[in-house]
Amino acid sequence: MAKNEANSALKIIPLGGLHEIGKNTCVFEYDDEIVLLDAGLAFPTEAMHGVNIVLPDTTYLRENHHKIKGMIVTHGHEDHIGGIAFHLKQFEIPVIYGPRLAMAMLEGKLEEAGVRDRTELRTVLPRDVVRIGKSFFVEYIRNTHSIADSFTVAIHTPLGVVIHTGDFKIDHTPVDGERFDLQRLAEHGEQGVLCLLSDSTNSEVPGFTPSERSVYPNLDRVFSQASGRLFVTTFASSVHRINMILDLAKKHNRVVTVVGRSMLNLIAHARNLGYIKCEDNLLQPLHAVRNLPEENVLILTTGSQGEPMSAMTRIANKEHPHIKIRQGDTVVFSANPIPGNTIAVVNTIDKLMIQGAKVVYGRDKGIHVSGHGCQEDQKLMIALTRPKFFVPFHGEHRMLVKHAETAQSMGISAENMIVIQNGDVVELTEDAIRVAGKVPSGIELVDTTSSGMVSAKVLQERQRMAEEGIVTIAAAIDWSGKLMAKPEIHLRGVVTSVERSLLQKWVQQRIEEILSVRWSEFASLEGEQPEVDWGGLQETLERELQRSIRRELQCQPSVTLLMQIPDEPPVKVADGRRRRPRTTAQVAS
Repeated sequence: MAKNEANSALKIIPLGGLHEIGKNTCVFEYDDEIVLLDAGLAFPTEAMHGVNIVLPDTTYLRENHHKIKGMIVTHGHEDHIGGIAFHLKQFEIPVIYGPRLAMAMLEGKLEEAGVRDRTELRTVLPRDVVRIGKSFFVEYIRNTHSIADSFTVAIHTPLGVVIHTGDFKIDHTPVDGERFDLQRLAEHGEQGVLCLLSDSTNSEVPGFTPSERSVYPNLDRVFSQASGRLFVTTFASSVHRINMILDLAKKHNRVVTVVGRSMLNLIAHARNLGYIKCEDNLLQPLHAVRNLPEENVLILTTGSQGEPMSAMTRIANKEHPHIKIRQGDTVVFSANPIPGNTIAVVNTIDKLMIQGAKVVYGRDKGIHVSGHGCQEDQKLMIALTRPKFFVPFHGEHRMLVKHAETAQSMGISAENMIVIQNGDVVELTEDAIRVAGKVPSGIELVDTTSSGMVSAKVLQERQRMAEEGIVTIAAAIDWSGKLMAKPEIHLRGVVTSVERSLLQKWVQQRIEEILSVRWSEFASLEGEQPEVDWGGLQETLERELQRSIRRELQCQPSVTLLMQIPDEPPVKVADGRRRRPRTTAQVAS
């Protein structure tokens, strides 16, 4: 392909958010310029032991960091901004544009991570247009979602306008009065939209997604029926829901105490920006409400998804230092479980009920509505924008396929739409759309306790230890390649019928066999100072013991060898013999 032909294509490369829920990250590339749209995270599965955060593979961005001109943020949910601080540790992003609430939340994250100086944050308002690089003009269009200050974006490129909906539903009666700017979408549709990238989360659900305001009367009824303390858990980022809860608390003469760091931070930012409005005396610290009558207390908490360290989960597990469930408490789950969280949520509900709480939950109670549009919302988006090309975004595979079927029913031809995966390189021209290659698109696992990435090998070891246990062997070896004492063996989480004494004897024999056959590969005793490759010997012993133990025990435990070696090499004496040095084991004793 000639250079000018290659440059005539716009590349769209999703790194996360397709065939999954979470870690939404997308690359727009034209000539030698890259613009990023969002950079989210996902949460680990139960099999990802010790992993706190899941990020998309950013190999492509690290290799092309010199092309990055800026980032567009659509809204402040963690699956759209949660990965930015981690990415900034690996490459700089010159400027990040986004809504006021998202930027306020992001600034705190960057400060905490120590990367605030690696980018410039700029806030935008509805219908603002920002220029990024030479080729991109980005227009922010107000939409409605489950978080305040959320946007759809119209990306003006040399080839035409690409609209990325971001997360959206079409709410005609939004709690904050900030309506979806459908007029601006229609104007773009009239002028011509080259391609629409649209949220597919609820593409399997017919009809329109109900308005957030529809939750209010149902919560009002629950509040009126609660006679004791009232607990409410919801998504920390659900600013509209929190506004309604605070309004209902005032109506029912309840003082609110907020428990959970993420919710405290969100409410603080939202109040500063005016997205949450309430009287100061409505919100009180936990210690201030302990002596109030139970019917005058509302505890607003995190943990609607059964997250292990969240406030509600710790309360359910009787691990919270200040809050215990009492007979007569009412707990309201104003959220539906995200796919994958159902078991954790129902376990939390069971534990709360066992302790005497009345728990209100479930879709039939009408105390939660989705922030994502259903089929009729998606049809309206297509009807207003009238795109030439269509790509379903943000959803699992069946959701993407169903959204493509909906688009086809709206008149978009099958050859003008594609269902893609993370890492696919979509090439878009004025006349065609196609997948033209693939970039690395796996996952990066973060253990925040060690501030490091967890490799696939380490995760595999953690999984093996959790499922099959661990065998630890301590052995002391001298300069002649002999065991200086019986090796010690410890089993943790290993299920076996073999007696420990027999296993210890068998391990000793196996080590002696390996040393007798392979010692000469690692030891040279010819010169004045003998040389032994202790590291290579340990690696070989550990590998051979692992194979043998797994075969003997008929299971797959992780095997670790702790090898003690002499502190110093043997020294020649007058008769040519070598005097044995002190060993680590002898010194320790």
